[in-house]
Amino acid sequence: MTEPVLDALFEAAAAVRGRAHAPYSGFAVGAALTDEDGRIHAGCNVENAAYPVGTCAEAGAIAAMIATGGRRIRAILVLADSPAPVTPCGACRQRIREFAGPDTPILSAGPAGIRARFTLEELLPASFGPEHFVHGA
Repeated sequence: MTEPVLDALFEAAAAVRGRAHAPYSGFAVGAALTDEDGRIHAGCNVENAAYPVGTCAEAGAIAAMIATGGRRIRAILVLADSPAPVTPCGACRQRIREFAGPDTPILSAGPAGIRARFTLEELLPASFGPEHFVHGA
């Protein structure tokens, strides 16, 4: 991944993080991804008084990608202000898996920059994905 792409992902995640709706936890998260055409898509967390129906930042970024015609995640960056690097939750790891391969970079960032780098395989080993379905049967 080139430095300009990394910078664009960071800037997009930082901008959208500022729009997060996190009145209950106070934990604002921004996510940005790049698709197969190099377009950047971003999302922020949107909490809800009924906790289970909130939306993670990664899910918002994926929905934005799909809405504009993207189908493959080339890299994703998650930005939050936390003492430890923040990685996608289990559900978002599976959401990412739907549109990404095992070597897809997943970057954890804080306000000052990148804190950790992972591949999808490192965060979701031996995962279940679209190729497990037998098509045409």
